[in-house]
Amino acid sequence: MENLHRQLRAWLRGFWPQAIVTSRRDRLAGSLGAAFGLIATAWVCHRALGEPNPWFIAPMGASAVLLFAVPASPLAQPWSLIGGNLCAALVGVSCARLIGDPVLAAGIAAAIAIALMFPLRCLHPPSGAVALTAVLGGPAVARLGYGFAWHPVLLNSLLLLAAALLFNRLAGRRYPHSQPAAPTPTPSERVGVSRADLHAALAERGEVVDISEDDLEDILQRAEERSHQRRFGALRCADFMVSEVLSVGAAASSDKALALLRDHRFDALPVTSSDGRLLGEISLRELLAAAGMHPAPPVGQLMDTSPHTSRPDDPIERLIHPFADRGVAHSMVVDGEGRLLGLVAQGDLIAALFREQLERPA
Repeated sequence: MENLHRQLRAWLRGFWPQAIVTSRRDRLAGSLGAAFGLIATAWVCHRALGEPNPWFIAPMGASAVLLFAVPASPLAQPWSLIGGNLCAALVGVSCARLIGDPVLAAGIAAAIAIALMFPLRCLHPPSGAVALTAVLGGPAVARLGYGFAWHPVLLNSLLLLAAALLFNRLAGRRYPHSQPAAPTPTPSERVGVSRADLHAALAERGEVVDISEDDLEDILQRAEERSHQRRFGALRCADFMVSEVLSVGAAASSDKALALLRDHRFDALPVTSSDGRLLGEISLRELLAAAGMHPAPPVGQLMDTSPHTSRPDDPIERLIHPFADRGVAHSMVVDGEGRLLGLVAQGDLIAALFREQLERPA
């Protein structure tokens, strides 16, 4: 009997889902965003029609959960919302007209809508409710006919999308999450998990996973960094940076900077202010392009104002992808106030990884 109770408790625990990992800020933004989106949509419809909008259908509330609470979901992207709702509305109206039994029509409408949303790449869970509303919405919806797909469904969807685009931008969240073109494998991907590997694994799994490959790849890279630090210890930029770095001021002439690069055989120089704050970086390529100009332009006119930077306590693993995949040759190490502390070059990273390999237990 005790064994039966344990099995029952274990079975019941399976109904309790895992906690959703998110910040308090994101939870608050999702809640406020849904309220903002729904109220703004209803208000615009009211202003446009001159009366309260009687067709502010319930599935919009479910769409608001996706657009504002989980905007990174593939099911919450603009085409998923617009295409899914429009497809479901058209299918629902057609089934209501062609099938006499409303219960049968509702089930078939939902099934056909879901089947179409997959190849159309617009799977959107609330669209299932749109299909049911088109069938079971009563005489008022029936009188609208196919007009139901355009107003209220398409109009409300467009207004809700506009609110989501505005709110998520103001909240500092990336939306929409566009699908990037298939890239050429980067050097780090050729020795690790590539986008093609992720795509193949998801296809082999055979289930819909509510996360984009782009976000999944980013999570995987972050998890690999944490795993690396846990197994081998934390190697920081401060441990490998060169602290005695030659720099120039923004007012220095390009000729002077070019002479310094040639004398010391550097590829680039940091540009700093009088109090040591990093202003930018001047490379040999930029200086050679300006060679021969009279008068010689100041470094401040030629420098790159957004060089790659890191902090002293940053894990050295954070530099692997910039160095290997984005062609970054070195990273300027700065403190919290932007003062230049040193520089980590590709050779320093190689030395760090080589040292780690030597210290790894056999």
